[in-house]
Parts: sequence; structure tokens; C-alpha cells
Amino acid sequence: METIYDHLNSINDNLDNNIYLQALNSAKSGIIITDNRQPDNPIIYCNKSFEEITGYLHNEIIGHNCRFLQAQDRTQPEREMIKDAVKNGKECHLEIRNYRKNGTLFWNELIISPVRNKEGEVTHFIGVQNDITDRKKAENELREEKASAEKKILERTKELHDNEAFLSSIIQTVRESLLVLDSDYKVLSANTHFLNSFKVTPEDTVGRILFELGNHQWDIEPLKELLTKILPTNNPVIDFEVEHDFPYIGRKIMLVNAYRVEFEGQYKDRILIAIEDITEKKEIDRRKDDFLSIASHELKTPLTTIKGFVQLLKRMAPEEASDKFLTTLDKVSVNVERLNNLISELLDTSKIQSGHIEIHNEPFKIDTLIRDTVENLSLATDYKINISSNTNATIFGDELQISQVINNLISNAIKYSPGSDKIDVYCNRVGHFVKVSVTDYGMGISPQDQSKIFERFFRARDIQKKFPGMGIGLYICHEIIAKHNGTLWVESEIGAGSTFNFTLPIIKENRNGR
Repeated sequence: METIYDHLNSINDNLDNNIYLQALNSAKSGIIITDNRQPDNPIIYCNKSFEEITGYLHNEIIGHNCRFLQAQDRTQPEREMIKDAVKNGKECHLEIRNYRKNGTLFWNELIISPVRNKEGEVTHFIGVQNDITDRKKAENELREEKASAEKKILERTKELHDNEAFLSSIIQTVRESLLVLDSDYKVLSANTHFLNSFKVTPEDTVGRILFELGNHQWDIEPLKELLTKILPTNNPVIDFEVEHDFPYIGRKIMLVNAYRVEFEGQYKDRILIAIEDITEKKEIDRRKDDFLSIASHELKTPLTTIKGFVQLLKRMAPEEASDKFLTTLDKVSVNVERLNNLISELLDTSKIQSGHIEIHNEPFKIDTLIRDTVENLSLATDYKINISSNTNATIFGDELQISQVINNLISNAIKYSPGSDKIDVYCNRVGHFVKVSVTDYGMGISPQDQSKIFERFFRARDIQKKFPGMGIGLYICHEIIAKHNGTLWVESEIGAGSTFNFTLPIIKENRNGR
């Protein structure tokens, strides 16, 4: 009997002719399907409405457990209800707080239904979700009004006065260029820092349309498109870079952030724009990257010579050489190799930053790559590395770079779990992707560090004290996976270990798998 997994593959391979997939994608409700036979019940299918409701792209959803929508809001009792329904194969209907990709909260009406095979086993779950944020907001407002309308009016009036006074003081005193726009993008207020930074007067600015200021430096079509969505959708503009030859101050790089003002009264339907001059920061970063690139290249040549001499010394070691001599030589060799790896990582980082990283794409079998990589690592460690990988999937990518990612994740798992003796490596199909997971049973990562762990040179404080490193390995892994149209993420709890997951698209196959 064809499983739901096979049926989904059949649907995706016949998009033009399959009415079922068209029906799912035309539904206004968000729909997902998870595979209960795999660890952590990952998502293997989502329709277009689910992407639109959550703000995530298809490849950022596939492979995740549904709980990623709750972000750090983990104390909701509804989470336990979902967990119980999945565990016992029951239908579940509830309302839960979820968070979009941009961090905004939305209320989700969720219906979970199990799918059973002929033997009665739950193989999959189908989840249907509807955004009921407006309804919840209306219900909450109605409860508040019924509780005490008069008290609410008095408190709200005071709050408005306080908020308006507070906003005005911020605009004038903060050490960042700030503008307040009305719904027609006309400048209502410009703080002193803006006027001083751009060397303009209030008459040059206040009362004019933002896109007409100066020599039309803000009249940029992508920026205008983002700003026009702020009021109707409440989606902010985050870190939009503008490089321009500004009047009076010359060529600068500005970072623009814009938000809808949530106050009411005279500040309702306003846009607050913050503008930061990052010209100097960009130049410092460029110099730092140039230094890393030059230093790495300059160190590589003498290090290669040293490595060659050490190998020569090991081959020429006299028969009567003492154990201490041979041990010292081995230690030198190990540390030279470690330094060589660090320099290689710096070179990779420099290539990524400059956009010169080379990817040599060829088809390869992911199962074979995982087994070969683990086999090489197993020779250098006492850890038991368990493998579960039988996807028979072919990936189109740079085999050496993907091997580098797997090697780095497993090496980190060994490094940061000194009290354990095993690592689990799991690979399976999730939709038209493979999902690779590397699980350790070590110290874990705090929630606040998880959001930064893939940044260049970031290292958690507790890790800095105990383990050497530069904090660039995971950054390189993240960029490699992104270049292969996949995603890399971590799930972890302090003291309970970590699981690093990444997905890669599978080469489209015909029904016979060829």
C-alpha cells in the first residue's frame, strides 16, 4: 500500500496534474504533515498558506518540529496537550500562542489529526492552523471594556499623555538620527542628532516627504516598498543599508530601521525611522577582513614548511631515540596540525566574507559521505558514533564542503561533551530534502546563546573558559549550508546536550528512484 510519504512525493512530482496538491495550496488554512515514524516527528510538507501565516520559507520549515513556532514561549500548557496527543495518537483541538519569523506574536487555532496505516499504527499527523489573532484581540478588548469602562478610559488617558511625552523626549535626546513620519510619509519631527548629522535645518526637513529630502537619497524603490507595508502589516524595516553621496556630508553608508508607533492619540499611524551611520564600522570590518586574509596567507607558507620538517624529523628519528623525544615530536606534529586547521578556517572565513568561496557542485550520495566522514573521525576518538542513514538520496553540491560541515559538527559534539562517550548521527528524508542531525549528550547551549551561535567569532562565555577556539567553525558551516539552499539550526538545553540539524535539497528523481 502506498504510504502518505510516497503519496506526497507523487504529488510533488506531478504538480500540473494533481488536484490534491492544488486543493491544499489553495486552502486559506495553514496545513502541515509530520512524519511520526521519524525521531522528533519532523514536518515533511507544508502548504502555501502555512508559509504566509508564519512568514517562514518552505526550506526553513521542512525538517523542524512544530514547536519551533512557539520560540522561547515554552511554558504554555497547550504544549503539553499537543505532546500528549502525539504520544497517544489522539486528535487535538486547541488555541496556542505562536511567533512569526519576524518575531511577532499570533494566535493559532490548531487542529491535529493522526493518520493510521492498516495495522492501526500512527504514521503521520496532519495539522491545520488558522490565524485567530484578530478574534483573540477583539475578545480581550471586550472583556476589558466590560470589566471597567470608566476606569479604563482614565488609565488610558494618563497612559497616552505619558507615552507621548516619553516619545517626544526620546526623539530629541537619543544619540541616533530619528524621524517621525505620518501615514503619507511626511516628516512630522526630526531630532537634533539627525539635523546635526546631515547638516540640515528643520525647515529643510519637517513638513517634507521623506523621499524628497536632500538629493532624493531615500527615494529607493526597495526601501519605499518596505515602508509602505509598515502601517497595514506592522512589519518593521530591519537593517536596510543605504550607500549614497549625501549632500553636505559626502559618501556614507547608513543603516535604516523603521517601526510603526504603537501609541494612539496624536501618535496613531506614525512611523519611527532610526538612521545609523555605519561608514566607519564598515571600513573597520573591511580592514579586519583584509588583515585576516593577509595574515592567514602569510602564516600558511612557513607553517607548511614547519609541517614538512616535522614529518622529516619523524622519519629520520634514530633507532636509539628516547621515548620523550618521540613523544615531544608527536605533540609538535599534533599542535602544528591544529594550527594548520585554524589558519584554514580563517582563510575560509575570509573567502566567505569577500564572496570568493568556491563551490564545486557534483551529484553525490549523502549516505556514503556520512559513513566515510564518520569512519575517518572514529579512528581519532574513543567516542562511539552511531549512524542511521539509509536515504539513498543524491545531493547536488560540493561534497568536500558538506563533509567539512559534518566533520565540524561531530568534532564539536565530541569536544563539548567531555562527560559522555557517544554521538548520534541521523539522516532521513523530509519531503524533498534530507535532514542530517548530530546529537551529543554534553553541556548544552543556553537559549540566549543559541540565537548567536552561528555568528562569526561568537563564543558562549562558559565555553570560552573551558575550551579553546575562535568561534568560526559554526559560522563556516552555516554559510556552506546556506550556499547549498539548506538551513542549519540547533536545539539544545543546558545539561541535556545539543542537536545540530541541517537540510539539503535532494536531486529530483523519477518514480523508480533513478
